Amino acid sequence: MAFFLDEINECLWDYLKSTDKKIVLYGMGDGAEKIKSVLDDIGVRVDAVMASDEFVRGHSFLGYKVKKLSEIEEEFGEAIILVCFGTRLPEVMEHIIEISKKHELYAPNVPVVGEGVFDLEFAKTHRDELKKVYELLADAQSKKVFEDIIRYKLSGKIEYLIDAETDSEEKFDILNIGIEETYVDLGAYDGDTVVEFLNGTSMQFKKIYAVEPDSRNFRRMKRRLYMIGSSLIEAYNCGAWNEDTTVIFSLRGGGRGNRAEPKEGEQLNPARFREVKMIKVDSMLHGEKASYIKIDVEGAEENAVLGAKETIVNFAPKLNIALYHRNEDMYKIPLLINAINKKYKLYMRHNAYIPDWDTNLFAVCK
Repeated sequence: MAFFLDEINECLWDYLKSTDKKIVLYGMGDGAEKIKSVLDDIGVRVDAVMASDEFVRGHSFLGYKVKKLSEIEEEFGEAIILVCFGTRLPEVMEHIIEISKKHELYAPNVPVVGEGVFDLEFAKTHRDELKKVYELLADAQSKKVFEDIIRYKLSGKIEYLIDAETDSEEKFDILNIGIEETYVDLGAYDGDTVVEFLNGTSMQFKKIYAVEPDSRNFRRMKRRLYMIGSSLIEAYNCGAWNEDTTVIFSLRGGGRGNRAEPKEGEQLNPARFREVKMIKVDSMLHGEKASYIKIDVEGAEENAVLGAKETIVNFAPKLNIALYHRNEDMYKIPLLINAINKKYKLYMRHNAYIPDWDTNLFAVCK
């Protein structure tokens, strides 16, 4: 059977190296810094930085005066606009889509964690692993999502993300979430995904374990769970790992980007890093059954899965795992789940987001 990847030759990074058009970064955060770094590495010049009109206040970013789109249009006429931030807000996504109707626009894919980019060289190097995942996927929609996301990663074209979108509520049907679940939420943030689970089950469940390493997020989560008032919810201020240990944790202002990954040789500024306790799911459960595990742990998904290996082998809980933090997640995580327990059927879905930050693997024994 032919594999779609063998027919793909387009790559955004190669195109940007060859074009004579002006390059404009749209956004002013960590994503813009990462994309600028990649462009610097491949020798592509950035000509300007723009932001939405309400964020333009005459200031500078990365040495560029931040401009409005109207100023970019007046100065350059035609330009390539690179979206350098993430959003799931409908009004912001619609604004990006409207810009794309008038200008050449891309949302470059750069990993949330780790180095390198998902370019043609990377895709061809891991072609066999990607093909194996494609063949393991259990339904046509999963295969479509997989292909659309790979095509997006290589091209930066947002139409592939839009084509891949499915309703976020669909996971409750795929995973057959019921009213007697023992739910383990790894990367519980401020409790929002616990609340989503409770809404989906009409507040009926057997037990909930909520794990969040960031202390500020954990306090917010505790307040939210306190309002629910159930003794069947256990909250842990720690991270999920493949062993019980402590790691150095990179702080990102209390947001979702906090992660256990200081760069090698990086001086540990206490304002940005601290030691965090990490725990194996198998240790936390003490041999008890979990029926549903969500894993969204900012690039530590592989370690979290390995820390739940005994639970996955013995009880085959329903799994909901983020696939977008590292370049290798699209093949490494599904193949790991398949290697641990071959009884699982694997599904892939992408919820509305630019870039591909809400692409998830669902694994369920049916």
